[in-house]
Amino acid sequence: MFTALFEYTFLQHAVAGALLASLACGIIGTIIVGKGYLMMSGGIAHTAFGGIGLGYFLGIEPIVGALLFSTGSSVAIAAIKRKAYANADVLVGMFWPLGMALGVIFIALTPGYPPHMTSYLFGDILTVTTQDLMFMVALDIVVLLSVLGFYDLIKAYLFDEEFSTALGLRMCFTEYLVFILIAITVVLMIRVVGLILILALLCVPPTIGRMITYDLRKIMILSIILGTLFCIGGLWISYMLGVASGASIVILSVSSYAIALLVKQLVTHMKQQSDSKAVNQ
Repeated sequence: MFTALFEYTFLQHAVAGALLASLACGIIGTIIVGKGYLMMSGGIAHTAFGGIGLGYFLGIEPIVGALLFSTGSSVAIAAIKRKAYANADVLVGMFWPLGMALGVIFIALTPGYPPHMTSYLFGDILTVTTQDLMFMVALDIVVLLSVLGFYDLIKAYLFDEEFSTALGLRMCFTEYLVFILIAITVVLMIRVVGLILILALLCVPPTIGRMITYDLRKIMILSIILGTLFCIGGLWISYMLGVASGASIVILSVSSYAIALLVKQLVTHMKQQSDSKAVNQ
């Protein structure tokens, strides 16, 4: 694959797409895991399908439609959650199927032959174009500048939202910002692993990172590195075996988590035995 990387443009685009997606995914995934918003993120991800369908129906770029739809849905979820004090799981249970249903309807109403949706549902990083990369760079810049600019607020929001609100910090604004950044990251990941598989790459790298450190900044950095390794490794497996790239990335990610968990348990067990021997002596 490494030789082919210098020969084929589509592989170069795939690697660049993996790097760009992992950057945003590592940062926002850390926030999602830290705040327990995994299912919420899944709901936002699946509402993006409605935007993809709307994009085909209106004749615009489907990814742009997904961005608009998922951003609008995330703001709506945040607003209802705050103002109506609705249960977050209930909101996910409504918006998740609603987005998928609207996508199905829009695609059915689109004139001509129905578009092939597999790459949006399960990802196909090998089809990433130059236009996709430019779009991903722009979204990455938005995510990076937002997190760097409001890092202290986001950190306060993660660790103690109620106390931070009592101190007069803008937690309402921060929540809306986080939800919008989740929507942007979801759109970034569509071309890499697809809507169906997106949760794995959002939660696995930061979960492994939290096994190593509890420092938020370090977890984000580790998540970016791990996400990049999973994407490149999954891409290599996909290229060598001729299987779906999104599925390969997810299987590698979850397998790596299982190995990391076993290693952590082994290290903990060995440490306990060592401490026990030291006490007995």
